[in-house]
Amino acid sequence: MKYKELKKAILLLEDGTIFEGKSVGIEGTTIGEVCYNTGMTGYQEIFTDPSYFGQIMVATNAHIGNYGVNDDEVESEGIKIAGLVCRNFSYEYSRDRSNGSLDEYFKKHGLLSITDVDTRAVVSYIRKHGAMNALISTEVDNIDALKAKLAEAPSMKGLDLASVVSTKEPYFYGNENAKYKVSALDLGIKTNILRNLANRDCYIKVFPNTATFEEMAAFNPDGYFLSNGPGDPEPLKSAQEVAKTIIDKNLTLFGICLGHQIIALSQGISTYKMHNGHRGINHPIKNLITGKGEITSQNHGFNVSREDVEASNNVEVTHVHLNDNTVAGIAIKDKKVFSVQYHPEANPGPHDAAYLFDQFIENMK
Repeated sequence: MKYKELKKAILLLEDGTIFEGKSVGIEGTTIGEVCYNTGMTGYQEIFTDPSYFGQIMVATNAHIGNYGVNDDEVESEGIKIAGLVCRNFSYEYSRDRSNGSLDEYFKKHGLLSITDVDTRAVVSYIRKHGAMNALISTEVDNIDALKAKLAEAPSMKGLDLASVVSTKEPYFYGNENAKYKVSALDLGIKTNILRNLANRDCYIKVFPNTATFEEMAAFNPDGYFLSNGPGDPEPLKSAQEVAKTIIDKNLTLFGICLGHQIIALSQGISTYKMHNGHRGINHPIKNLITGKGEITSQNHGFNVSREDVEASNNVEVTHVHLNDNTVAGIAIKDKKVFSVQYHPEANPGPHDAAYLFDQFIENMK
């Protein structure tokens, strides 16, 4: 496709700032909270990660689409981001394993995207002013109408999005004759989490976000898992009650990202919305138990209060983010319960933290 054939589009931030570019995919208007990801690869995994639901993603890598798409590189059914902002969109792709172009993929899933944007300027602006609602639109003739439309969008704070992306009915994953059984609460679970558990001889029953402890316990699992997911953890009272019951009954529990925050809230530890979140595949973490460092994959806009954890009698900090010293992992003292604020299953990202799945298996033995 030639440059002149691309329709003009804009990225409009809620404070009125406008960045211009060209339309990719479908035409129209899409709204979400603008954020950025610093990963240099793995864009298809990012686009299909349920934790990104409701987010307009700014790609810091200059080239997006250059290796096409592959059916095996998805983390859920369909694209979950609300829109994409990039510098150079590649209509042509080069990789033997690809099933097609990213352009075709966007059109198939109805994603609105904008290219030829000064993404360095966008990221710099977000880093300074914080994450905020934004829209991408090809309907650029009436900016005032777009501003009015954007003003009606709800804030990410207080927003329950886990219920939107969670499965509606329970389902099974893995070998039913596996050694371990796991009951997983789906708050926006990534497929590679299930793969990692199944590869470690687990048979998983995945439950909707509304499931009760009694429903999850009826599977007679060896351990419980709380998944990642989008939105604010605070409104998820049902999941918090499930976590509290599991912990009070002294059962084995592992939580990732949103699941990590749910575990913290169940213990009276507060969470807060971050200035611009952590999203990328190169975030440095220190394991305070082993003293070792990890390079990790991250995607979250909320975090656990360090002050509350340190004031707690039954919760301890196990991992810290080395860029800003925020809490990256916790454990319940004298219980087989732990959680992390990052993605040990990767996809995309390094596999430094894969040992956490092994730790969960050890706790279930």
